[in-house]
Amino acid sequence: MWTQAFVILHYVIALLLAIRVLLRPRLEPAVRLSWILIIELVPLVGILAYILFGEIRMRGAEVQRMADVREELTDLWQQSPETVRHPPDFAAPVVASNLAVGGFHAVAGNRVTLLSEEDEAIAELVRAIDAAREHVHIMFYIWLDDPSGRSVADAVIRAAGRGVKVRAIIDALGSRAFSRSASWAGMRAAGVECVEAFPLGLPLIGLLFQRMDLRNHRKVVVIDNVQGFTGSRNCSDKAFAVKPRFAPWVDVFLRVEGPVLRQMQAVFLQDWMSYTGENLGDMLQMVGPVSAPGEVAQVVATGPDRRQGSISDCMVTMIHAAREKLTITTPYYVPDGALDAAIRTAARRGVEVTMIVPERNDSIVVGATSEGFFYGLTSAGVRLMLFQPGLIHAKIITVDGRMAMIGSANMDRRSFELNYEMNLLVYGGEVTQALDERQQSYLERARPLTREEIMGWSLLRRLRTNLLALAAPIL
Repeated sequence: MWTQAFVILHYVIALLLAIRVLLRPRLEPAVRLSWILIIELVPLVGILAYILFGEIRMRGAEVQRMADVREELTDLWQQSPETVRHPPDFAAPVVASNLAVGGFHAVAGNRVTLLSEEDEAIAELVRAIDAAREHVHIMFYIWLDDPSGRSVADAVIRAAGRGVKVRAIIDALGSRAFSRSASWAGMRAAGVECVEAFPLGLPLIGLLFQRMDLRNHRKVVVIDNVQGFTGSRNCSDKAFAVKPRFAPWVDVFLRVEGPVLRQMQAVFLQDWMSYTGENLGDMLQMVGPVSAPGEVAQVVATGPDRRQGSISDCMVTMIHAAREKLTITTPYYVPDGALDAAIRTAARRGVEVTMIVPERNDSIVVGATSEGFFYGLTSAGVRLMLFQPGLIHAKIITVDGRMAMIGSANMDRRSFELNYEMNLLVYGGEVTQALDERQQSYLERARPLTREEIMGWSLLRRLRTNLLALAAPIL
């Protein structure tokens, strides 16, 4: 009797959830179908999975606070006359897409420098912090208590000691070990204002109100409104001690100067003001050009509390703009349908498309899911290259040697829908060439993956990859 009642209750709940999935706005058909199949075909687990991870739940008060901060800052971050009103034809659709999604205009007069992939990049950051005179704003998804992480912590402690205002944000999940470290405690003791984004609190209770996997994945540093740093690199050694099996972790890190720095400051301040309630809008000072004509640059910041588009839309527009050559580096490839189709279409229309992904992925599930897309990519003519010595963690798109996008966002649905991300579009200077050269160095450390090799995979491997690829819309 009780068994029958449980079965009936289970199917009633499953039916109600399936109806809810069908009625939710803005869901792609593939996402709806995936969730309905999981709810209906995986007893109990499917229902629990949807309740925990099926919807982007955020506390209403938190969403409203973020919206209020954005509205408060919007008038302040309108750009100076350096705003690029009429970008060249090759960049115009991309700039427009980025503006629609992120709200920032493209600005000229910037200097963007690609730093070393070695730990010297963190040493450059330390030197910049040691030169700070007014403020240091620093935000990382992962900050490790390793030599590089401690060197940055020591630098901000020194800065605070000489009267510099230092504000630091770490993600409570990504940097959970660092938040309990002596370095974090030392920063607090020195007067550094320290904030954890999305604290975990009591997870079982918190799950009722907000998904626990909504994270701040950004990497942003702004110093004195004079220079900043961003890219894919976290605040850690290249050896990445928490996952040594996959080391070295190969990233890109950029030094940024010029008017676009104000946009990076706006992103940091939006997060800071949302988390703390402190009004720092007066810090959005205009930043003059440092180079003529310099790099044209544009920040694209996205997050789950804003649903007018995603970084995927910007990437798709950029890929469609390619005419001759498209090179993509990404550690995680679990795309939406539009992005995967754009890459394959580019190859079919004669663009030389190269994708660089890791041979070994630190996430078994994501790695296997990515493999489910490889046959389609190689069949379309994409040159797929597997980076071998460590984990390629850089996120780079370069188009025709003239335009590049770099930042924190991966080519996966977590970056598109769940994480707070920040990417940077650049064109009109030398950094795109530097990024192409860096990607060429990746190719020299990679091997090709052909369609014939994929067809030679074992039956079990092909079943696994293709099955997980079916679940890609919800991963």
